[in-house]
Order: sequence, then structure tokens, then C-alpha cells
Amino acid sequence: MTTQRTSGQRKRALAAAAVVAALLTTAACGGGDGDDGDKGGSKTGAAGFDAANNKVAQASLAKKGGTLKFGAAQDADSWDTTRGYYGMMWNFSRYYSRQLVTNKAEPGPAGAEVTPDLATSTAKVTDDGKTYTYTLRDGSTWEDGKAITSKDVKYGIERVWAQDVLSGGPTYLKDVLDPKGEYKGPYKDKSADKLGLKAIDTPDDKTIVFHLPQANSDFEEMLALTSASPVRQDKDTKSKYALKPFSSGPYKFESYSPGKDLKLVRNTSWKQASDPIRKAYPDAITIQFFSDANQLDQRLISGDLDLDLNQTGMSPQGRTTALKEHKGNLDNPVSGYVRYAVFPQSVKPFDNIECRKAVIYGADHVSLQTARGGPIAGGDIGANMLPPSVPGAEGQKYDPYELAGANKNGNEAKAKEALKACGKPNGFKTTIAVRNNKPVEVATAQSLQASLKKIGITAEIDQFDGSQSSGVIGSPSNVKKKGYGIIIMGWGPDFPTIQGFGLPLWSSKYIAESGNNNYALIKDKTIDGLFDSYVTTLDDAGKTKISTEINHKVMEGAYYLPFVYERFINWRSDNLANVYTTDGYSGQYDFVNLGLKNPKK
Repeated sequence: MTTQRTSGQRKRALAAAAVVAALLTTAACGGGDGDDGDKGGSKTGAAGFDAANNKVAQASLAKKGGTLKFGAAQDADSWDTTRGYYGMMWNFSRYYSRQLVTNKAEPGPAGAEVTPDLATSTAKVTDDGKTYTYTLRDGSTWEDGKAITSKDVKYGIERVWAQDVLSGGPTYLKDVLDPKGEYKGPYKDKSADKLGLKAIDTPDDKTIVFHLPQANSDFEEMLALTSASPVRQDKDTKSKYALKPFSSGPYKFESYSPGKDLKLVRNTSWKQASDPIRKAYPDAITIQFFSDANQLDQRLISGDLDLDLNQTGMSPQGRTTALKEHKGNLDNPVSGYVRYAVFPQSVKPFDNIECRKAVIYGADHVSLQTARGGPIAGGDIGANMLPPSVPGAEGQKYDPYELAGANKNGNEAKAKEALKACGKPNGFKTTIAVRNNKPVEVATAQSLQASLKKIGITAEIDQFDGSQSSGVIGSPSNVKKKGYGIIIMGWGPDFPTIQGFGLPLWSSKYIAESGNNNYALIKDKTIDGLFDSYVTTLDDAGKTKISTEINHKVMEGAYYLPFVYERFINWRSDNLANVYTTDGYSGQYDFVNLGLKNPKK
């Protein structure tokens, strides 16, 4: 998933990037261990620097009641469970939506594991991995007290097929359950009950059975996505559903003004006994939206708000102040995203692997890291294309081009060897495409441009409208027309597996005329074959091995120049309790069981 789709990363001051990187490196070294807030730089008794990074801070201090206050510099793409694709929306939506299974409410890697939610257990899998059967637990109700049924779950999933009305969300379930596209969605369903999708049976109100045409070892991961939430047919307002989704969770919508504010209050029909995941500590949950990221950071630091909904890190100004004066309120998680440059093979001379390698060797990887905010706010130098949260990842141990090692400042000699090998000994001209609403990406493009100039590659930078990415860089014909030899982008897993991360980027089946994410236009039979093997491999060790192999093949093809495994500086208020980061939501705080130490504050 791109951060544009998942988290709407806030504006960052371009001019401050290099200065802030130096400040961060100094300020963040040797921070507190979580036992003493003052030791971590906080004057107010916060938990300590990194106290909630992959572990629980102030776990036993959460009390019932009060209002949990989020701030955000960007609203969700949609609060409709079918349409939302921003990571923070998936995280927040667990307050008002449930699924058959969901991510565990635990810190770190355990948070990415699947656990029962509406269902009494994880799936009973039969028929060589092609049939999944679930039984719904007793006592699960909608906000009006009516029982949630298997038909409600089926109908909610069927909405994924209505892409003409409800576009925007993930379509994995559609692709896996109906690969031929035979079902037309509930709004065009001619059956009387609008439940005509043959791949799902509901023999009774408590039983739901999924029939996959072909086994897919990540199917239960797909059912843990928000897009598999139940929707009750008589409450489906189609394109207006995002304004007031009907709750199956512990909270319900009281009010929502897009781009201004949102308020959830308790769903009094929800029963704790029916829900093994949610503790529902606060009485109410609010979001206030800001157009100015610096204003948001000021409100966080002043204690008016508890945390940032977007979870994409404080702005340079805010994080500099916070690191100096309130370090005990900060965490520095790895986000789960890889930031990178990618080389479309349709644009010459990047159809030649040696010309691609010339850019990889010619880049100054420390400079690129600095442009992104340095090792603390930017992340570790990326040695390959698999983020740390995905099984099979090897981090900097697998560094085929020595990007984090011997060649971290670039290798001019190797770059020139590659240029000679690709028939361009004197270099060439190309264009770097970068989103104009992402200042940190523009800074990255400028860093790359400067490095490439030293080896004879002249790169012009074209800043395009970031809100139009799918039609600009997502159109292979437009990329070729514009001569975009280098595209700067980023990607994080929809769910933490090689399929949830790499399939849209590297499979030839996913090359599309619009909305394309396989920017390199990779058509590699070996990679495609490995993905085919992966989805039918049911044991974890076998899946991990294939995942590693796919990453190696991608790197051997020199299709990408990874920049960083992204990190953020995120704020948590002194009053926030039971707070921890989770791999289930790419290093974000897990929202679902946050509580307050002092509910009256």
C-alpha cells in the first residue's frame, strides 16, 4: 500500500530536512528506557522515550471513562469499511467494525497475527486449503441490538464487488473468491436476497463457509482486513455509508463533519462478553482535523490532544521541539514502509539492467537517508526491497549492492563500469518523477539528482500532482510518453506477507493500464512462478523461504533503488495508557485498546 492510500503523510518543511536530521541524531541518542519519564526528556512524567515501541507503556493504568482525543492533518480516504485504504483508517475502524478474525491486540510482531473476533475460532480449513468454515459467537450485535448474522458478513464482503459505486478499498477477496469476475456485486444481484455470490455459503445465521476456486495461504489475512466487515443490508446507504457506518463494535458514530471533526460514543448494545479483543476504555473518542501540521504538533505538545491519528511522524519543527523538551512522550518505530526509486523498463535506457545498476551504484545512500530525515526520523538505509515486518525479510544482512556497507556513499567506479557495460559510457539524460505534495520526496529526488550528475547522468525532476498518481505514474503509457526513467515512491504491506506486500509491485498479472503499481513493468516468469507457488504453500517455513527467494530475484533484476526502511517520531500524551506499537498496522500505535490514566483530565 502506498502511504498516499494508507496514511496521508503530512507536509514537511523541505528546507529543514538536512538540519533536522542532524538535530535528531544528536537529540535521540541515549534516550530513556521507559522507567523514568524525566530521564527520557519529559518534564511531566511521561513513560519514557521508546517506552511503547513494540512493548506496552503504562499497561495497568488505563481506567474506564473519559474522552480519547485524536488530532489529524488528514481525514481518512473513507470511513466506509469497504472503501477505506489508509492504514490509520483500518486501525481506527476497529472501534466501530468487527470481522470474523482480526489482528491480535498485542505489541510488535505478535500484533500482526490473526485471532478470532466475530468467529469462535480461526477457520476450520478443509479441501486442501480451499474451504474455510467459521461459526459466529453468541451475543454479537449491531448498534440497535439486532444479532450480527452470517448473511451480514457475506453481504459486507459482497460490497467489495461493487467497485463502480464503492471504489477505493482493497480487492483481494474479490480476486481470490471470484477470479473470473462472474459476480456483479450486490447492487446488480438479481437474486431476491442480494446474496448471490456462490463462493460463500450461509447455511444458518451462525455459520459461514468460503469456497476458494484455488487455495490461497493468506486468505485468512484477507478476512482480517476492514473490507471483510459485516454490513447490514437494510442499513447500507451505498456511497453515503462513509458518513455514518452502522456499528458492529463498541463505539458508534455520533457526528462527523468531513475534514473538520468526528466523534464516536459508546454503543450501548455492545457486550464485552461477545468480544475477546476490545476493552472499550474511553466513553467517547474524538478526532479534530487540522490543515496545518505545525498547529497539530503544538496541540499535541501542549497536552490538548492525546495522539496523531495519521501516525506518520511529527513535522520537522514539532519533532525538534519534542525531542529537546518532551522526549519521554516519543516513540521511534519502524513503519513497515520501504521508500525507493523504481526504473520503468519501458523508458530507455532502463530496459538495460546495467543502466539500472549505474543509478544504484551512483547514488549516495547516506545523502538520500539524510534527505528523508536521517536515521532517526527517516530510517535505516534500505539494502533490499522487503520491509522488516514481512516474514522472509533479512534487513541489511542481504545487501547485494552493498548500499548500507562499502557503497553507502556511492561507488563512482562501479557506476561508470555499469554505464560502459550498458553502452552509455558518457552517461545519459532521464527524468525523475516525484509527487509535488510530498516535500520529503522532492528532497530525495534532489539528492539523487546531485549524485547522478557526478557520474554523467543528467536527471531532470518533474513534480506531478500527487493526488493524481494513479493516472500519472500509474499509467504505463503516460510514463513512457513523459520519459519517466525514475519514479520515487514508497510501499507498505496490506498484510504482513510477501503477497500482501509484493504481489501488486512485482507480478506481471498486476500490470494495469491505470492505477498500475508494478512501475518497473516486471514480467519475470520465475517471480510469477514463485508467487504461484507461495499462495498454495500452507506451511509457514515454506512461505518464508519463497518470500526470501522472491526478494532476491527482484534485487537481482536491479529494478529498484531502496532508500530507507522508514521510521517515524510519534507522540503519545502523558495521559495515554495501555499504548504500544504493532506490526499489524505498520508500526502505528494500536488504537483499539487505548485508555486514559486520568479520564477526567
